Amino acid sequence: MVLLITSSHAQRRLAGHVRARRLAMELTQEGLSRRSGVPLPSLRKFEQTGIISLEAFLKLLMVVGGMEEVVQAVALQETSFASIDDVLKADGNKVIRKRGRRS
Repeated sequence: MVLLITSSHAQRRLAGHVRARRLAMELTQEGLSRRSGVPLPSLRKFEQTGIISLEAFLKLLMVVGGMEEVVQAVALQETSFASIDDVLKADGNKVIRKRGRRS
């Protein structure tokens, strides 16, 4: 898979999206901090740099919305099939790992 975006760019974009949602709700940084329980300095740092803990990010999403979309974005996607032959081939080869490989 070819990645067209760096992790730091993705972090800044996510911060921009959360900021836009905050502003659309007419919330100040202080107001969002109070509602979410995320310390104000952490929120400011997030909006400026995109750096935040996962827990704090999810707390912000609970207030501004979008948590369900984020959870769905990382869910394992179901495979779509073009024919019954594709279904039969995939069914025989399907192995779902419960653990990662040892290194």
